[in-house]
Amino acid sequence: MLRHLRIRNFVIVEQMELEFASGFTVLTGETGAGKSILIDALSLVLGERGDSSQVRQGSQRAEISALFDIKARADLLEWLDENALQGEETEDCLLRRIVDATGRSRAFINGHAATLQQLRTVGEHLVAIHSQHAHQLLLQKEAQRDLLDAFANCREQVQSVKTAYQHWQHLRRQRETCERELSDYQQKHEQLSWQINELSELNFSISEWETLQADHNRLSHLAGLLEATELAIDVLSENEAAVLHQINVVKNQLQHVVEYDQQLQTSIDLLESASIQVQESVYDLRGYRQQLDLDPQYLQDIEQRISAIHQTARRYHVATEELPDLLERLTAQLQLLENNGNLEQLTEQEKAAQSAYQEQAKKLTAQRTKAAKKMSQTVTQSIQTLAMAGGTFSVALNPLEQAGAYGLEAIEFQVAAHKSLQLRPLAKVASGGELSRISLAIQVVASKSGIVPTFVFDEVDVGIGGRVAEIVGHLLKQLGSSRQVLCITHLPQVAAAGDHHWQVSKSETSDTSNVYDTQQVYSQIQVLDATARVEEIARMLGGVTITDATRKHAAEMLNGNSQES
Repeated sequence: MLRHLRIRNFVIVEQMELEFASGFTVLTGETGAGKSILIDALSLVLGERGDSSQVRQGSQRAEISALFDIKARADLLEWLDENALQGEETEDCLLRRIVDATGRSRAFINGHAATLQQLRTVGEHLVAIHSQHAHQLLLQKEAQRDLLDAFANCREQVQSVKTAYQHWQHLRRQRETCERELSDYQQKHEQLSWQINELSELNFSISEWETLQADHNRLSHLAGLLEATELAIDVLSENEAAVLHQINVVKNQLQHVVEYDQQLQTSIDLLESASIQVQESVYDLRGYRQQLDLDPQYLQDIEQRISAIHQTARRYHVATEELPDLLERLTAQLQLLENNGNLEQLTEQEKAAQSAYQEQAKKLTAQRTKAAKKMSQTVTQSIQTLAMAGGTFSVALNPLEQAGAYGLEAIEFQVAAHKSLQLRPLAKVASGGELSRISLAIQVVASKSGIVPTFVFDEVDVGIGGRVAEIVGHLLKQLGSSRQVLCITHLPQVAAAGDHHWQVSKSETSDTSNVYDTQQVYSQIQVLDATARVEEIARMLGGVTITDATRKHAAEMLNGNSQES
């Protein structure tokens, strides 16, 4: 539940810190005092869009912080952990929202930067806000469906149906596309098959390409290689002035005189090494020369192979080295085409997906049917206490001609304001006052079945009064026994039913720091004790002039609610 709310520089609130308790809390005050600002601030920190108009005049930024107790919300704790948004205190969740004077907004969850969608997700787990215009939304079919699904606690099944429907429709579109493009498919399939066959028969590899280039380069320059090799062998060892012979002559001369000076031994050793190296080079060159046999057929074969590879690469407009990758890509395209182009297979898959959808949708219908019966009975009992004696409320499940993402039926709220009248769609029969009462009854009933711990009602009692207003107060008090309930109200009967009572007031002061001496407006909230509460209820009953009789009436209302609780 909501434990603490801190508001700074928001609209006409300079600074406000509120501690919340369980049960039913009412907020009252003069019109324009800023009661709805509390709801607006809470909505902002729960992910509603913000803008610069919400920043208090003369301030740089507005800041809202809300602390929630979530120790009983294992699902939310798991979600926070999965999204790395957990806090140091695992039993608490701190939401924070900042809007600066330029309209830029920042959001935080437990000190971690967060998106507005993440704030909204957390907010859906923690708070349900019912505005004074909620009864207008009740006329929309989507809102009626969402209320029934919330009452039935079947949101997960709704998502399963939606997912199954989307998968079914995806396969249906694939099948239809396949049927339309069957001729194109056959042509494309033949083309890809031919291209893959040609590249496969080419049997090209990068290693082969490197070998071909090396062999072709060698055979193309065979005459020059032979000439250079023969010359090297001749100069090194075979002509009259061969290098090897000259080295040996010099070495022998030095050996004859080395006994006279041992320093020549180093040169002799180096010449010996050189003689060995030259001899080894001659052996290697002779072996190389023997391998340089000219094979015209082999050279021709290499040239034909290289030519075939070049022609294939040019035909596909790729570099020679890219041919293996091209074969891989074409093979993948053919595989994808065969998977998507198999009409028979796609038809079978579509039928299976449709069957899976039907199975999920029927489960949802069963859940809705059971919940609709219970909801109809509960809301009927509730509206009969709200000045609609003999009235009946019903949730109808109307089968759809064509199945949809939200199931096999459309949800329609129906009502008969009197016992003698037939049930008709809510939008066609309910007057403004009746619609307001029915809406409140549905919201209270739906709230009891939900898992959200905190409910906020913003003047949902508009258009009612007298005995009905007293019953509304009892309904909200009853809801407060199992949920945390906050309600902004102008009705003394509702205010008297609260477990806690806050008064919202507004004041004006001169801004002496401003050269124009402008007036600054401040909104503040006061927690009322028993005496102050009598005065506030009396004000709501009697208006400007509060008499002793009015105070007595207010005290009786409070005492009556206290005894009933």
